[in-house]
Amino acid sequence: MFKALFFDIDGTLVSFTTHSVPESTRQAIHEARQRGIKVFICTGRPLQFINNLQGVEYDGMVCATGALCLDSEGNTLFQQSIVKDDVERLLSFLSTNPIPFLAIAKHNVYGFNTQQAVVDDVMTTLNVQLPALLPIEEAANDDILQLIGFFSADEETHIMNSILPHCVAARWHPSFTDVIAQGVGKDSGIDNIIRHYGIDLSETVGIGDGGNDIPMLRHAALGIAMGNASDTVKAHADYITSHVDDNGILHALQHFHII
Repeated sequence: MFKALFFDIDGTLVSFTTHSVPESTRQAIHEARQRGIKVFICTGRPLQFINNLQGVEYDGMVCATGALCLDSEGNTLFQQSIVKDDVERLLSFLSTNPIPFLAIAKHNVYGFNTQQAVVDDVMTTLNVQLPALLPIEEAANDDILQLIGFFSADEETHIMNSILPHCVAARWHPSFTDVIAQGVGKDSGIDNIIRHYGIDLSETVGIGDGGNDIPMLRHAALGIAMGNASDTVKAHADYITSHVDDNGILHALQHFHII
């Protein structure tokens, strides 16, 4: 019997077309919770970027790709920041390399060279308006949970190995990647949540569509990929449901008799 459902946001709960949660998804989640099943958000978005879950009921949240885990009241269950040496090395690197970057702390967002078309395009895709940004130089004095680097996959190996060696990249978009501390991911986020709620891993379901969902799909007892996921993501899933815009969540929960 499944007791915990973990949902990605973009392309899973929320349509990239409408930027909203399908009504069938809201109703399916409501019914699951009525049956005593706990529902958790499991997203790469930092807390400051979560603006699109209107009407979705949930019992806790894994955000910033696992670097911050919260209960339904917003209390911190787990928090893991990036080591200071990596942050300082990044700041030195950016002094001579104009790559757009965001540095996300629990309460603050720091930015560098963000007035770029690539940043605007990504924010439009996510339907997010950047908050007021602090100078990225000040990030050295904060606990940074997540970096968002607007560099290509071709540049990723050099930057991660040379500049951010104690971090991992969790890419789900060609124009940028989320960066978190080593050992952090949606899989570890699941573990931190279920430990708090007394749920066994064998009782978990992970549902997602992006590259950063692969650790979740592989780790949960049942991994479900959305129909709009790439073939690479689908290869790591136990089951493939329909598209986010074709009642994918409803079909998946019905298929496994969760509702």
